[in-house]
Amino acid sequence: MDLTRFARVRLTHAPTPLEHLPRLSKLLGGPEIYLKRDDCTGLASGGNKTRKLEFLVGDALAEGATHLVTQGATQSNHVRQTVAAACRFGLGATALLEERVDGAASDYYGSGNVFLDRLFGARLEVRPAGLDMNAEMLAVGERLRAQGERPYLIPGGGSNALGALGYVVCAQEILQQVNERGLPIDAVVHATGSCGTQAGLVVGLEGMNSGIPVLGIGVRAAREAQEANVFKLAALTWEKIGLRGELRREAVQADCDYVGAGYGRPTSGMIEAVTLLAQYEGVLLDPVYSGKGMAGLIDLIRKGRFRRGQNVVFVHTGGSAGLFAYRDAFGMADPLPHP
Repeated sequence: MDLTRFARVRLTHAPTPLEHLPRLSKLLGGPEIYLKRDDCTGLASGGNKTRKLEFLVGDALAEGATHLVTQGATQSNHVRQTVAAACRFGLGATALLEERVDGAASDYYGSGNVFLDRLFGARLEVRPAGLDMNAEMLAVGERLRAQGERPYLIPGGGSNALGALGYVVCAQEILQQVNERGLPIDAVVHATGSCGTQAGLVVGLEGMNSGIPVLGIGVRAAREAQEANVFKLAALTWEKIGLRGELRREAVQADCDYVGAGYGRPTSGMIEAVTLLAQYEGVLLDPVYSGKGMAGLIDLIRKGRFRRGQNVVFVHTGGSAGLFAYRDAFGMADPLPHP
């Protein structure tokens, strides 16, 4: 699967580690769990968007862009990594932050990723929930053109067919790592939101005839809509690469039973998952994506979906910077007593 014809910059500390989680695996009494450490991609505290940005920023530079424009939720990991990439290549950056989470604590609006966005010097513009964010980005792009800039618009999550190529690369890495160890894998599990990560993993693993199923644990949409959106993007990615045949619809699987009250809303399962990974493996998940994804995996193990004797890879998509915006949810908002 040759991706060399696509413009690309190098941002990722690759290959990211594939680590066994022995204590968590023993605690749950199910499959052996392996963590694909895409929280260690290296850009601005890491995360899955770094892989996507290699192709998106590569394309932007090839087109002579001077300014990146993107959008996401207030505590967007994608925005953090995009504005950091802009700094890396001397580009301007404007990010539209959508207020998807009502009634959040004050930390949500100033700490975590928002603080880092400001530190990277991004222009931040807030938008209320429910707007057509792609239309909002187009308007910002026109405004920047009128100011003499050459804007390059990156969709939320970096999730288009070009960005998804980053997770085709990740699928190649996983296969190489497990083959080198002689490790049979029964499933790859991860959090799925804007669809690019799952689309790339599915295309990569299907395109190389790995026989390894991918399960996305949804963090926002209902299952039917999530699977349809992922399949649409995966099919576009399959076509963009020029793979033969057609992508199987059944290769796209999502379980959206762990969203809770909505995107970015804490759940008891997420809090348990984040706490278990921290205290049993010294690993930081995030409260919006990997925390809910791991909560889904833990629950499915307890229900017998994944069993002893199997091996499961969980793709850690990063985002621990967002934890600082959720201190209230973990009951840790109060400072330590001090003289």
